Amino acid sequence: MSTDVPLVPREILFGNPERTGPSLSPDGRRLAWLAPDEGVLNVWLGDVDLGDARAVTNDRDRGIRTVEWAHDGRHLLYIQDEGGDENWRLHAVDVEQGTDRDLTPFEDVQARVVALDKRFPEHVLVGLNRDNPELHDVYSLHLPSGELEQVFENPGFIDVVADPDFRVRAGVVPTESGGMSILVRDDEDDEWRTLLDAPHEDALGTGPLAFSRDGRHLLVVSPLDANASRLVRYDLTGGEVEVVAEDPSYDVADVHLHPDTREVLWVSFLRERIRHRALDEAVVDDLAFLEEAERGDVSVLGQDHDDTTWVVAYVRDDGPVRYHLYDRAQRGLSFLFEDRPELGAYELARMDPIRVTARDGLELQGYLTAPVGVEPRQLPTVLVVHGGPWARDAWGYDPEAQWLANRGYLVLQINFRGSAGYGKDFLNAGDREWGASMHDDLLDTVQWAVDAGYTDPQRVGIYGGSYGGYAALVGATLTPEWFACAVDLVGPSNLKTLIESVPEYWKPLIAQFHNRVGNPETEPEFLWERSPLSRADQVSIPVLIAQGANDPRVKQAESEQFVAALRERAIDHEYLLFEDEGHGFAKPENRMRFYAATETFLARHLGGREER
Repeated sequence: MSTDVPLVPREILFGNPERTGPSLSPDGRRLAWLAPDEGVLNVWLGDVDLGDARAVTNDRDRGIRTVEWAHDGRHLLYIQDEGGDENWRLHAVDVEQGTDRDLTPFEDVQARVVALDKRFPEHVLVGLNRDNPELHDVYSLHLPSGELEQVFENPGFIDVVADPDFRVRAGVVPTESGGMSILVRDDEDDEWRTLLDAPHEDALGTGPLAFSRDGRHLLVVSPLDANASRLVRYDLTGGEVEVVAEDPSYDVADVHLHPDTREVLWVSFLRERIRHRALDEAVVDDLAFLEEAERGDVSVLGQDHDDTTWVVAYVRDDGPVRYHLYDRAQRGLSFLFEDRPELGAYELARMDPIRVTARDGLELQGYLTAPVGVEPRQLPTVLVVHGGPWARDAWGYDPEAQWLANRGYLVLQINFRGSAGYGKDFLNAGDREWGASMHDDLLDTVQWAVDAGYTDPQRVGIYGGSYGGYAALVGATLTPEWFACAVDLVGPSNLKTLIESVPEYWKPLIAQFHNRVGNPETEPEFLWERSPLSRADQVSIPVLIAQGANDPRVKQAESEQFVAALRERAIDHEYLLFEDEGHGFAKPENRMRFYAATETFLARHLGGREER
């Protein structure tokens, strides 16, 4: 890479943002956002012009990552866990009294916000797995007093939807065969009835979204009778089914409803980039204006109660996220802030969509990010594998991609089979293919880059977290000849122990794991064959492993058992254990430690640049 291109400091890439996550008050007069206070992300409050800004929380540990206004205009809501254990607690900041209360102060209990509605401004419906760790009952939480009243005892739902009157009237039940059923009822005292049954192949893309204002219709996202998940409206009284929006190749990614009428305003599809489809004439001009007003992909994050002012964000691939207030009447944008304005001092790389044909003919889509200032020829390359695996990489600012490209690496990100967003055929093509054709897709992407002349085949690293960490371990054990090094962040090493140790609230979904990965009870040999731990003795490249001690999804033992096997055989490796983290790193000092170690590791084995 050209030495004329300055190194972007890791602190700018991975430290706390200057400001992020703006949320507009219901009256449109105040703004809440996240910003550091004494080095830790906290909730800040100010006027819409950011005047009179002050921190209203006092977190000094992990930082706060989300904030939103309650509909009463008095309380700010956020969730927080302890050490990364994902037992989220719901907090409320009273902006008038200046108090910050933990509203769900229960040990080993996870809180989930089920519903907020402007018709019930002082209440929140919250799910708590207090009585059964596998299931979340629903409580009505009174914000001024903090009083919790149970309003729904969960009979076996993994997800529920409340109607406009705050009555739980739809739920999702997993089936023994790995499918999903959506059940509905007409009132709280009525019996549940099945609205639809989604077999295994349709299950991951199926779920209820919202009731109509009169409660007689239910919006559902599902790929039933199609390939890609589409938005469908079910008439709960007459039985009619209406397709509201669909794309033949891409799943519905987002649905925006009118805050009062609950009618669908627009639907978004995540193709190579996000695309919005207006379904209501009232927003056609708004979306057209916003899409032309700034470079980048625009999203609407929220609005005031009058729906006259929107909070919008512009995401670019080569710069910080830019936040604005949008005045619908005046068709005007008022700039708020950028999340990381210091990035503006550097020339960042562009993220280019790519398409790769796998060895069996399946088309794969992904992204290539090349270093600035050099011709992309025979470059050291890092294959970055996303987690999930039922997720996907998307276009936009990616701090890891920018970091790696800035250090001189070509960055490959491919949505291998089993990734979400491309329809059920593509997703289901990953069933039982962990460590097999899913991994072949990664190798085929590397080969594509080598054949194109972009990549030096002797200098390829594989890097990822969660499923991506598993893929890195597979690369190091099954196909080490393809890679010069591997970096695994919270990746499982033994698929049998992974499935046997899932969080309690995932256990109702265990049939999904059995269908898509394998069954530890009936197929232990199959899972062992697909587990990197079974081939730890075949590691012949350097490996860096990082783990959060409190990870509830991929337990610490997944890394410890693999590291023990490497130590026993005196195989070159590095191991970083973070005692105060879970499934990923929330604290900036831990992120800095991990990325500094990884940067040194990659520079040693691939030859890229390093910040000293």
